[in-house]
Amino acid sequence: MSNNVVPARSVAPPGLKGLIVADTAVGTVLGEEGWYHYRGHDATELARTASFETIASLLIDGTAPSAGTEADFAAELSAHRELDADALDLVVRLSRTDLDPLAVLASVLPLVVDGRPSIDMTHAQRRRAVMQAIGAAPTVLGTVNRVRSGGEPVTPDDRTSYAAHYLRTALGHAPQPAQTRAVETYLGLTAEHGFNASAFTARVITSTGASVAAAFAGALGALAGPLHGGAPSRVLDMIEAIGDPAATRAWASAELDAGRKLMGFGHAVYRTADPRSETLKQVALGLGGELVERAVAIEAELLALLAHHKPGAVIVTNVEYYAAVVLHLAGLPQEAFTSTFTASRIVGWGAHILEQAADNKIIRPSARYTAA
Repeated sequence: MSNNVVPARSVAPPGLKGLIVADTAVGTVLGEEGWYHYRGHDATELARTASFETIASLLIDGTAPSAGTEADFAAELSAHRELDADALDLVVRLSRTDLDPLAVLASVLPLVVDGRPSIDMTHAQRRRAVMQAIGAAPTVLGTVNRVRSGGEPVTPDDRTSYAAHYLRTALGHAPQPAQTRAVETYLGLTAEHGFNASAFTARVITSTGASVAAAFAGALGALAGPLHGGAPSRVLDMIEAIGDPAATRAWASAELDAGRKLMGFGHAVYRTADPRSETLKQVALGLGGELVERAVAIEAELLALLAHHKPGAVIVTNVEYYAAVVLHLAGLPQEAFTSTFTASRIVGWGAHILEQAADNKIIRPSARYTAA
């Protein structure tokens, strides 16, 4: 057999599903058991009890911060919030177009992040570039929403938390503490989730020695796909389309008969309850209100229908379902839901970029040639 021919036993499954392609200490997802970890710590417990800065410090630096080091990390992160005049002008100009907010961030990052090839940088230099990107992300993404809603950009306040800064920048006013904590919990739940499409993309680009900004741009491109980062807004559309919970089964049956998916249900990894969904459901119940009551009733009806429609299949409520409810109650428009996810997941990407660069080998798989 030629050395250029890949043996059949080496052919990966479609989508690389279940295939281990690297070692990582960043995090893990055990879908059969229904839990996931950030560097050995229960992620849902961290999201419920810790600040987003604590979680980000753990993911980026590898150890849980002490009270002193957490304050230092938060101060370092907030130091990168304010954009210079050129970067802010670009954000505002692009916000007045129909460019996707994630594409706006990808366009601006080269102006605020050290642009040297990562292969030519020390770990400390790469870490600083990652922190520059994470610090600027909520400012850029929040400003896009602010400008598109007709407001003026908000000057960053480095005394506020990451979550409060994002909400204030996006909405133009200081959020209520309950809204801030709800969004902070969401950010904590979604900061990292294994070798998903965007994290893997960031690692592939990093493996070429490209800049940190380039790796983030690739991850942003992957997250822009509706199958990855765009579902929460569609969940809210579904809840509003159903209206009265009593109409759930008739509406959903028509959707399924037409071959359409029910947004917010099923997951590529979890085969039991999605722990992120369970946590966000409790956050939503804490916020309360008519929308929450309706969402809970609709969820129960949809799960019952799906169990009848696909007997034997394990279909769970995924993170997008209650994320839609929580983000809406925090005052964010649907157009900002994926941006909010991005403001969180950029931390996980940063951790993967740093891990890949620390012990790098270019990721270059083979393909099975099928032409005659």
